[in-house]
Amino acid sequence: MSDLQQELQRQTNRARSRRFLYLFVFLCALVGIPGGFLYWTLSDLPRVNAIEEYVPVESSKVYSGDGTILAEFYYERRTFIPHYLIPDHVKKAFIAIEDSRFYSHPGVDLIGIVRALVHDVKARGMVQGGSTITQQLAKMLFLKPEKSITRKLKEAVISVQIEKRYTKDEIIGLYLNQAYFGTRAFGIEAAAQTYFGKSAADLTVGEAALLASLPKAPSLYSPFRNPEKAAERRAIVLQAMLRQKFITKEAFDRAKAERPPAAPHYRKYGAPYFVELLRQQLEHKYGPEIYTSGYRIYSTIDARMQQAAETALENGVKKVEKRVKPGVQAALIAVEIRTGHIKAMVGGFDFWQNQFNRATQALRQPGSAFKPFVYATAFENGMTPEDVISDSPISFKGARPGQMWTPKNYDGTYHGAVTLKTALAKSLNSATVRLAGKVGIDNVIETARKLGITSDLQPYMPLALGASDVTLSEMVRAYTAFATGKRMDLVPYERIVNRDGVVVDELYPHTTDILDDDVVTGMKALLAAVIKEGTGVRARELGRPAFGKTGTTNDYTDAWFIGFDDSLAVGVWVGRDDHKPIGNKETGAAAALPIWIDFMKQAVPN
Repeated sequence: MSDLQQELQRQTNRARSRRFLYLFVFLCALVGIPGGFLYWTLSDLPRVNAIEEYVPVESSKVYSGDGTILAEFYYERRTFIPHYLIPDHVKKAFIAIEDSRFYSHPGVDLIGIVRALVHDVKARGMVQGGSTITQQLAKMLFLKPEKSITRKLKEAVISVQIEKRYTKDEIIGLYLNQAYFGTRAFGIEAAAQTYFGKSAADLTVGEAALLASLPKAPSLYSPFRNPEKAAERRAIVLQAMLRQKFITKEAFDRAKAERPPAAPHYRKYGAPYFVELLRQQLEHKYGPEIYTSGYRIYSTIDARMQQAAETALENGVKKVEKRVKPGVQAALIAVEIRTGHIKAMVGGFDFWQNQFNRATQALRQPGSAFKPFVYATAFENGMTPEDVISDSPISFKGARPGQMWTPKNYDGTYHGAVTLKTALAKSLNSATVRLAGKVGIDNVIETARKLGITSDLQPYMPLALGASDVTLSEMVRAYTAFATGKRMDLVPYERIVNRDGVVVDELYPHTTDILDDDVVTGMKALLAAVIKEGTGVRARELGRPAFGKTGTTNDYTDAWFIGFDDSLAVGVWVGRDDHKPIGNKETGAAAALPIWIDFMKQAVPN
C-alpha cells in the first residue's frame, strides 16, 4: 500500500473514531441527563413508612363527669376514626367519583391518565385529573401543593410505594381522615358532624355522596353557599355509584330525593362559661397542642347539676323580671366541698352573644355576704357565738374631712346587746361594724386573704359590710373553708388522656388547713342560724341542714346568697351589668336565695 493510501486510511479511521465518539457522547447525554434528572428528583423522597409515625392534627374533646361531650377545642376540626369503622357505601362514594379503578391499579392508574387526557383534549382544557386516591394521599402527607413535573414524579413513586406497604382499605381510610371538606372540617368524621350532625357511621348514601362531592372544591360545592351546585355535584356522584353498581336504582332514587343540609352543625358548648374558663387555663398550660393533640379532657362538671343550675337561674330571673324592668343578669357556681371540684357554673344568660363570665370575672360588692369574715376573725381571737356585742348607733370618720359614716340596720331599728349568732342571723350592720372595730379591719382582711379572697380589699370600716368588690367564685371558695376549715383550689378537670389512652395530666384536690375546728363549729352555728331564724329562713324548705348568708348592697344593686350543705358550696349573684338597681326590695333573700333553693333541690334531692 502506498504512502498516500495509508494516509487516506488513517484519516478515514480518525473520522470514524470521531463519529463514534460523538455518537457515544450523544447516547450518554440521551440516557444520562434524564437519568441524572430522575436521580436528583427522587433522591430526597420521604420514607413511606413514616405514615406509621404520622399523627394527624386532631381536636381535643371535653367531657362531663357522666361522659357527655361538652365541647371540642380545635384549629382543624378533626376526629380520627379507623378505616374499619367507615361504612362501605361511604368509601364507595369517594371511589366512584375520585378513582373508579382504585381496587385494581398499583397506585398510579395509567388507564385513568389516558382517559383523562382524552377528555381534556375533547374539552380543550383541563376538565379531568388523573390522580388516584393514593396519589392524593401522597400529596396530602408528603408533598407541597405545587404544580410541577418534579412533584408529579415524586407523587407517582410514593404512591406505588404506599400501595406495596399498605392495604387498599388502610389507604382509603387514611385519605378520608385527611381530606378537607370545607367549613373547617378535616376528615370524614368531622365532616359528618359538621354537615349532618351525626357520626360517619350513620351517614346515608345521599349524605355520603354529598361529602364525596366536596374535596374537589369545598367552597364551590358547599350546600350552604351554593345549594344548587351542591345538588348537581351530588347527583354526579350518585350517577357514578349507580354506573359502577355500588348502589341500586332504588337507593339512587332515595338518595337523590334527600334534602341537602341548610346550615352547618357547629357544636355549641355545654356549660359554655365553664368550658371557656377551662380552655383559657389549658391554653396557658399546654399552648397550641390543646387544639391539635386529640386529648380527652375529663372535666369536673356534673351534667345533671349543670342543667339544674341553668334551669334555676332562668326560672329565678324570670320571676324577678315579673316584678322589675327586664335586663337582669345572674350567675351561679357550685363546688364540691370535699374536693374543690366545680360541679356547675353559669356565668350569664347568653354566652353566644356575650362571653363575659359573671361567676369569675364580675367584680361586685358582696354586701352582707362578706360579714362572715368579720365573725370568723372574732372566733379566731377567742370569741364564741354566744358572746355579746352592742347593736347601737356608731359613727366613724368618712373619706372627706368633717364627714362621718354611720351604718344603719336594714329596718332602721337597733337591738341593743345581742349575741354574735343573733347579730349575723339578723344581719345587723351596726353590731357587725362594732365587732370589726373590736377585732381590727386589717385582721378581717387577713382572714379573707387566708380563706381565698384575692381581689383588692379597702382597709376601711365599710369593708365589714361588703363595700369592696369581689368575684362570686372567690366567695364560694371562701365559704368552702367555713364548711371544712380548709382552703382549697377550685378544680376544673380530673384528668387528661392522650389519643393513645395514656393519662398525661391529673389534678388532685389541693387543700390547706386554715381554720381550727372550734372556729368551723362557730361559723357553722352562725350560718345555720341565718337559715333557721334569720334572713335565709326561706331555705328551711330544703328539709335538711344548710348554712349560708344573704347579701344585699345599697339601692338593691347586687343580691347574693352563698351557702352550703354537707356536699356542695353554692353561690348565686343577681344584678345588672350596668350596676343599676335590680328593683325596689330586691334583696339577697328575695332575688338570689330562691334560685339557690331551686338549684339545691334539683342538684341534691332528698
